[in-house]
Amino acid sequence: MTTDKKSLMVLVAGPYRSGTNDDPALIAANVKHMTDTALQVYRIGHMPVMGEWFALPLIEAAGSKAVGDDIFNEIFHPIAVKLIDHCDAVLRIGGPSSGADYMVETGKAKGKRVFFGLEELADVKL
Repeated sequence: MTTDKKSLMVLVAGPYRSGTNDDPALIAANVKHMTDTALQVYRIGHMPVMGEWFALPLIEAAGSKAVGDDIFNEIFHPIAVKLIDHCDAVLRIGGPSSGADYMVETGKAKGKRVFFGLEELADVKL
C-alpha cells in the first residue's frame, strides 16, 4: 500500500514517575495512559512513539535495580531526547511532569511541532 500523504512521527510525552512515589502500579497506570494515547495517535493516521518503548528494555538489560538508580538515569530521559531527533512532533499529555515538560522544551529547541491535545493533532492534514 502506498500513499502520497506523509504522517507525522509523534513522541507521546506524559508523566512516568510524577506523582507516583515510584509505586509500580501507579507507574504502570501512567504508561497505560501514554500507550492508550499512542493508539489514538495511530488511529488518527500518525506514527506514535514513546521513549519508554526504547528505554525500559535497555534499562532492564543494563542491570538497573530500581527506578531512579544510576543505570535508569543514564538511559531513561537521554534516549527520549535522542528519539526526538527522529520525530516530527511531540504530544504532551497528562498532568505535571518535569520529564514530559523537558521533552516539550527539547522538541521546541529542535524545531519540532508541539501539540497539547489529540484534537490539535487530529486537525493536521495528511
